[in-house]
Order: sequence, then structure tokens, then C-alpha cells
Amino acid sequence: MGDSTRLTNLTVRDLTERLARSDPVPGGGSVAALAGAMGAALVAMVAELTSGRPDYAEHEATIAELRSAALERLALLLTLAEEDATAYESVVRARRMPKESEPQREARAAALRGAMLDAARVPLRTAVVAAEVLELAERMAPIGNRKAVSDAGVAALLAAAALRGAVLNVRINLPYLPADDPLRISATGEISRLEAMATARERAALGAVDARLVPS
Repeated sequence: MGDSTRLTNLTVRDLTERLARSDPVPGGGSVAALAGAMGAALVAMVAELTSGRPDYAEHEATIAELRSAALERLALLLTLAEEDATAYESVVRARRMPKESEPQREARAAALRGAMLDAARVPLRTAVVAAEVLELAERMAPIGNRKAVSDAGVAALLAAAALRGAVLNVRINLPYLPADDPLRISATGEISRLEAMATARERAALGAVDARLVPS
């Protein structure tokens, strides 16, 4: 994927226009990662709006930690958005490989197995990182600048959506892996853990936001 077509180099308008086409790449996996990246960016923004303000001096060290962590996840999720598109492009190419002869069928099957493994592994990684962003938003909501508390709430919502969207992309790809593949075996438990975490952390973050939306 050249620089001119990389998802992270597109304008918002160009990206949404590409998403609206029939081409399956980019798709939901990349969008989930981008949603998580936007959530991380909002956490960093709230940190910027809080740092150095006397009313929040007692939380200065924590705010700095949250900002740094959010920026790290932002960069990682942008990379994962590109990786997800690349992974599914590999799936599409594998499916288009010839299958007239036995050697061709074997080569196609091997290529498809490898491509489907990446197509499941990348969104699982996205879900894990999105869960980390959700935790950052949950921690930011009760201590960040009160005037930006709604932004912390949006960050939590985006991170939770990113996690759940990524999980959907894992689940749709797992059945294409061999039954004894380690990822297929381990992913089910990991998905359950991540979904439970998303529910709990999202509720906690939004509860903190709601509490601070009431005028003091």
C-alpha cells in the first residue's frame, strides 16, 4: 500500500468515500482501530487541557502518565488500522489464486490459512489495545478538566466501540482457521474477557462523566 493510499494519509472525506464503496478493503477491522485511535487522541486532549492547571495540580503526575500512554496507543492503533487492511487484502488475493490443479489448490489453501490467521490476529490485537484506551479514559474521567469531561466520555465510547468492533472481526475469521490452531483455541476466552472488561469499564467511565456533568 503506497503512501498515497495509506488509510492514515487520507482525508476524512476520502476515507469515508472509500469505506462506502463495494471494495471490502478497508473494512470494519480498520474502522475499529481508527475509532480506538480517536478515543486515544481524546484522552490525550483532555490531558493537555488539564495539565498545568492549579485546580488539578494533585493529579499532575497521573495526567502526564495518561497522556503519554494515550499517545502510545494512538500510534499503535493507527498502525493496526493499516495492518488490518493489509491482512484482508492478503485474504482477497489468496481467494483469487487458481485452483484447477491439486498443487494449485494446496498452494491456495496454504496461502489462505496464513492470510486468515493474520485477519484474526490483527483485530484481536486491536481489541486488546482498545481495552487499554478504555482504561485510560476511565481513569481520566474523574480527574481530568471538568470542562472537558464529555470528551473523556466520548473517548470511552469510542474505545468500547473499537473493542467490540474488533472482536466481531476476530469472530468472523476464526472459523476459517484449523480447529487445532492455537489462536482459535485461545481467542474464545480472550474475547469473553475483553467483552466483560468493555462493559465494566465503559459503565464506570460514563458513571464518572455523568457525576461531573452536574453543575457544582
